Amino acid sequence: MTSSAPATGPGELRRHLGVFDAVVIGLGSMIGAGIFAALAPAASAAGSGLLLGLGLAAVVAYCNATSSARLAARYPRSGGTYVYGRERLGDFWGYLAGWGFVVGKTASCGAMALTVGSYVWPQQAHAVAVAAVVALTTVNYLGVQKAAWLTRAIVAVVLAVLAAVVTACLTGDNVDTGHWAVGTDAGFRGVLQAAGFLFFAFAGYARIATLGEEVRDPRRTIPRAIPLALGITLVVYAAVALAALAVLGPDRLAHAGAPLTEAVRAAGAPGLAPVVRVGAAVAALGSLLALILGVSRTTLAMARDRHLPHVLAAVHPRFAVPHRAELTVGAVVAVLAAVADVRGAIGFSSFGVLAYYAVANASAWTLTPSEGRPPRVVPVFGLAGCVVLAFALPGASVLGGAVVLALGAAAYGVRKALSRT
Repeated sequence: MTSSAPATGPGELRRHLGVFDAVVIGLGSMIGAGIFAALAPAASAAGSGLLLGLGLAAVVAYCNATSSARLAARYPRSGGTYVYGRERLGDFWGYLAGWGFVVGKTASCGAMALTVGSYVWPQQAHAVAVAAVVALTTVNYLGVQKAAWLTRAIVAVVLAVLAAVVTACLTGDNVDTGHWAVGTDAGFRGVLQAAGFLFFAFAGYARIATLGEEVRDPRRTIPRAIPLALGITLVVYAAVALAALAVLGPDRLAHAGAPLTEAVRAAGAPGLAPVVRVGAAVAALGSLLALILGVSRTTLAMARDRHLPHVLAAVHPRFAVPHRAELTVGAVVAVLAAVADVRGAIGFSSFGVLAYYAVANASAWTLTPSEGRPPRVVPVFGLAGCVVLAFALPGASVLGGAVVLALGAAAYGVRKALSRT
């Protein structure tokens, strides 16, 4: 439930969100377009090892979520790992995490907007994408309460559609559970690459942490909300992956343009195909809504510290949102949605987000037991997993992501040098 608690001070955000709202925002970020789109490239990479890739992505996501939850409870401010890295590792690492998040997730926003367009009106995908960005930026501008309520509705619709898909596939005439077995085509690198693709669909739990300044009782709410959202998402993803494999098999799934649409057709329920298309569009809208929300909050935090133009640090006196940051993010995403390609954006985004979580795990390692440090194995495995999955992505994604991070680091160095003169 939400309340109208006042902001805690001038220029600060209002604490509206309880556990339920925070979980729903996390679900809206994770159970989005990823599950409708990521299964095919993951199956192409891993073959019958798709489920192994899903499991590996889930384990890395769990480590990241645990580290993020402990850090968010200690530093309940907007910005997520940007704040944690700065506080625990130093200004540069916080900046690099924030840079990776803002750039990577802005690309992801463009990908989600284009996914909406491709499902709603394929012939005018770019125009629909831009319209979706404008509409959702307006919703976010009017306040995080309205965004949370819209996200609830989106999550309910998407869960209903996915439940229908799973039921149709597992009760149809063409079910073959032999497709769940791991065969010799499941190479080690392919499984890693599949995990990297599927991690893209898990990464939304960060949205809960980046909203730390808008959560009531964050020391209690955030550590509960993040694992709850991740656990629900894993159950849903596993059920959908099992259902799609059971009727399509790894080869057909790998070549499916719209995996879940083709799965219900193969299951003998072609009447569900239009429903799946609507569900995919709604899911992408939910992801886009939450992504814009999270990117604008990290932009706010970096602008407060003047790593980005300080004018973006303004908070609206009525709606208590970072309105200039939201409008700027919305404008950039609208441009990307008008010109970008969705496939390249997903790999690029995954690299940036994995770099972001690598900093989160390194930050969690520095916590003391009295500060709520997780078991040591959690940040160690999380950090190693992020690095391995990032460099297992396709070469173009790795190169593009590394260049952007290097440019961000260079900009930081130039700014520091100028500030000393």
